[in-house]
Amino acid sequence: MSTYIADAAEDLTVEGPSATFTYRRIGPRGGVPLVLLNRVRGTLDWWDPEFLDHLAASHDVIVFDNVGTGYTTGTPRDSVEGMADGTVEFIEALRLPQVDLLGWTLGGTIAQHIARLRPDLVRKLVVAAANPGGTVPGAPDPDPKVRATITKPETTGDDLVFLFFPETDTGRAAGYEHLARVATRLATGLADVSEAAAMGQMAAIAKDASIPFEQVRADLATIRQPVLYATGIKDAMIPALASYTAVQYVPDATLVAYSDAGHAFLFQHAEDFAGQVSAFLAD
Repeated sequence: MSTYIADAAEDLTVEGPSATFTYRRIGPRGGVPLVLLNRVRGTLDWWDPEFLDHLAASHDVIVFDNVGTGYTTGTPRDSVEGMADGTVEFIEALRLPQVDLLGWTLGGTIAQHIARLRPDLVRKLVVAAANPGGTVPGAPDPDPKVRATITKPETTGDDLVFLFFPETDTGRAAGYEHLARVATRLATGLADVSEAAAMGQMAAIAKDASIPFEQVRADLATIRQPVLYATGIKDAMIPALASYTAVQYVPDATLVAYSDAGHAFLFQHAEDFAGQVSAFLAD
């Protein structure tokens, strides 16, 4: 079994106005820290340690739980704006003058919101398997099986493999390898967020989906930071079209797509994507 630096990172806390935030920090200090924003129903225990280790080889990497989620206290937020405010509160509590952001799925939508409203705080942005906000013209209707799975009160390992990885032998194998890697933290940690936090996240997604595309397009055009959009072509949760659409309107955007991967492409191709991120942040 592999040993990961991320699995040994200690839990740290910092006080903010509305919560005591729990976070972990690995990698060399100095430069602009890279703050990761998590997925729906995920805590900081769910970040793949192989991916974190690759990122932390050359970056100061910070993972945290937002207000009212996982290990962090407070009342869960129920909107993208509220979760963005919680993220900014955390960054300011650490007294970080500027950060890079990497957001996965809902975290990516939140990160784009922060980049628009607090351009002074965000240097560069990585958006992984996320909607740009609101509706995307031409996007296919969600698979009914996907909708049924994500709305279950509790999701199993098999459910996560179905949602995050392609239904191929290679994809399923990658999925179970990911579950094996996160098992160390999950064995003694918090596997799931509270029902209140989960409902708040689902409410945020529903509100975001109601934004008309005309507003989405205008919002994307105001993002001035360099943005790396990344997607898995076989994503059953967020169609790759979402990332392709976003790069058409953000003034300084790059798109990376993995043909054999889905929603969790960043864990299926952990070393390669970490390299893509490092090269983008170093430019």
